[in-house]
Amino acid sequence: MDVAYRTDIGRQRDNNEDYVQIYRNQQKVTFAVVADGMGGHLGGDIASDMVVTHFGEAFEKTDSADIHTIAHWAKQLLTLENKRVIQASQKKVELTNMGTTLVGAFVFPTKLLVVNVGDSRCYLYRHSQLRQLSFDHSLVNELLISGAITAQEAKHHPNKNIITQSLGVSEGVSPTFGFFDLQTQDQILLCSDGLTNMVDDDQIAQVLAESQTSEKKCDQLITAANAAGGQDNITVLLIDLQADREDSAHD
Repeated sequence: MDVAYRTDIGRQRDNNEDYVQIYRNQQKVTFAVVADGMGGHLGGDIASDMVVTHFGEAFEKTDSADIHTIAHWAKQLLTLENKRVIQASQKKVELTNMGTTLVGAFVFPTKLLVVNVGDSRCYLYRHSQLRQLSFDHSLVNELLISGAITAQEAKHHPNKNIITQSLGVSEGVSPTFGFFDLQTQDQILLCSDGLTNMVDDDQIAQVLAESQTSEKKCDQLITAANAAGGQDNITVLLIDLQADREDSAHD
């Protein structure tokens, strides 16, 4: 397993509100997570850091390798994290309305559990095909599902950055969970919308198809997003299951 991640401020923002990390529990189950904070100035980076750190440190203490047990645990913990962010935002005026998206992937020997709130994404690259595994909690995705707009219209919709769920914004949160089979040659990509709003799926697939380390592929994706305008913070995390290097991080 070759694991690498990168996060970059981009070309338009004053600070980086994304947060990314890798954790492992007592049974060596890997948890990869990306969060994209919102709330301006201090709020966004505090919310994303808070959720990822609390979630990851709690996961490291778990002692289960059962995918359904971990899914149940993750759902309960995300409910608690949502409340924690709300409570923190109510204590300081400068943190009012802070929140964060979250996408996480729990990697088992032959299975993958994906959880997300918001529009940060998880992709699976297999046999030259890129497939989105997470579910966008966004206005544009709701319009797309209802048939009100086409996939082409969704790519350039003026309201594409409006999300319908995030952690820390309302008392009720309903994460989306997905269970998937894994194959030995698979690559798993987690990213914030700073990548997907700048780089289309075909471009991402081209990078993942290359015979490079995960570290170099992350660098290429960050470079491509910045070359396209870098309008937001950009975070990518890549897991290559057939390679044997691990945990190459760079902020």
